[in-house]
Amino acid sequence: MAIQLRIHVPPHPLIKHWLGVVRDAQTPTTLFRSAMTELGRWLTYEAIRDWLPSIETTVQTPLAECPATFINPQVPVAVVPILRAGLALLEGAQPLLPLASIYHLGIVRNEETLEPSCYLNKLPEQFDPETRVLITEPMLATGGTIMAAMTELIKRGVNPAFVRIISVVAAPPALQQLGTHYPSLVIYTAIIDEGLNSKGFIVPGLGDAGDRTFGT
Repeated sequence: MAIQLRIHVPPHPLIKHWLGVVRDAQTPTTLFRSAMTELGRWLTYEAIRDWLPSIETTVQTPLAECPATFINPQVPVAVVPILRAGLALLEGAQPLLPLASIYHLGIVRNEETLEPSCYLNKLPEQFDPETRVLITEPMLATGGTIMAAMTELIKRGVNPAFVRIISVVAAPPALQQLGTHYPSLVIYTAIIDEGLNSKGFIVPGLGDAGDRTFGT
C-alpha cells in the first residue's frame, strides 16, 4: 500500500499507556474519558512540533538581555473536533493551544452504507490562508468522515500542508484515502491497526469511541 502522507506513531510511553487503557473493554466511562483527554494532550504535544510559526526577539532577564523565541500570535490557529468523540481529544489539546479558535464539525456515519453526513457545521465561511488547523478525530477507519471534514476545510481556503490530524487509532483504508488526495497532510496517531470488520469498525481498535466516552 503506497501512502505518501506523513504518519507519525510517537513512541512516548504515556501515549502507549493511555492507549492500553482505552483499548481495554473493562475500562469504565470516567477513566476512558480521562484517558482520551490524556491522549489528546500528548498527541497534540507531538503534533505541534515545527508547526507553529515563531518569532525571534530579545528579553531582559533580571541580569541581562538575551535572545528569546515566541510563538507568532499573528498566525491563526484553529482546532476542529469531529463530533462526538473528537471532543474528548479536544479536552487535552485545548490547553496546549489556548489562543486557538474552536470550530465544531458534526459528522455521522450511516451504519448500513457507512457513508458520512454532516449534521453540524460551525466552520467559518473562509479561513485565513495561513491558518494552522488541528483536527481531533479519534478513529480513522473507512476514511469517510475525515475525507468529508477535509472537503469542508478545503472549500474554505485551508491549505492541507498546514493541517495536522491527531487520532487514537488509524486503519489502512482511511490512510490510503488521505494519502491519495492530500499527500501533504501530517497525521499523529497512537497506533495503526490491521484493518476493519464488516461493520467498518477498526480491529482490534477500541470499540465506539463516542459511546465509550459519553457512556451511551
